[in-house]
Amino acid sequence: MRLARVALLGVVVVSQSAWAAHPWTIGNVPSYYQGHYGTPQTIGIFYDPTYLQYQTPRLRLKFTIPYISVSNLPVGAKLTNGTLSARTQSTQTITASGLGDMWLAGHFTVIPERGLRPALVPYAKIKFGTASAAKGLGTGRNDYEVGLGLNTTIGANVFPFAHVGYRFVGSPPGQHLQNIVTYDAGVSIAATPRNIITAMYAGNQSEQAGYAGPSDAILAWNYNVTTAGSGFQVYLDKGLSNGSANLGVGVGGQVVF
Repeated sequence: MRLARVALLGVVVVSQSAWAAHPWTIGNVPSYYQGHYGTPQTIGIFYDPTYLQYQTPRLRLKFTIPYISVSNLPVGAKLTNGTLSARTQSTQTITASGLGDMWLAGHFTVIPERGLRPALVPYAKIKFGTASAAKGLGTGRNDYEVGLGLNTTIGANVFPFAHVGYRFVGSPPGQHLQNIVTYDAGVSIAATPRNIITAMYAGNQSEQAGYAGPSDAILAWNYNVTTAGSGFQVYLDKGLSNGSANLGVGVGGQVVF
């Protein structure tokens, strides 16, 4: 889920001692995406996730509740977060808004970073099918994902990371959606203790046969107002495939306490 990962880039360099003193984060990162997503229409998606996270040096739990609004969605198409999971070539479109799919994610560091060895962080996620399938805001089915994250530190201010996962996709009747592999990789650079620049690539297989999966290049800037990681971020997302939006932008922030 690329939007969830982007939302946390601003606190990726927070030390373990800071997490021990300030384990909670609440954040909101409204985003807007526009593109064809492999359909004949120019679709606009406003995705506004609010999340609550609890973190210790080894464990991270995160719950996300999004609001979503879409314009020019082809009749019969279905969303998953800020992208399309099922597409149609219909020339009829709808505009809809409402509650999106809620997510619960857990990450646990089984092997901490040491020297040249990166930290190994298995994760599991559940997408609850809370978005309206009738409106096209979701599939109405739960998804389940398991995967592994790798992260390390180069010097004092360079933080490479990568994730790969496998998602068991819930398919509504008649859609024939398929399970997918998800992946991303990137690097965060702390230009100063408060300014963090992140560049990453994120993608996944298409849930629908015959269409390209999302493939995106993302550039983000975070400014941490406090040493605990409270601050704001701005990011740009450039789609690299027919399964992505042409362009996306997000502006938001988080409070760590």
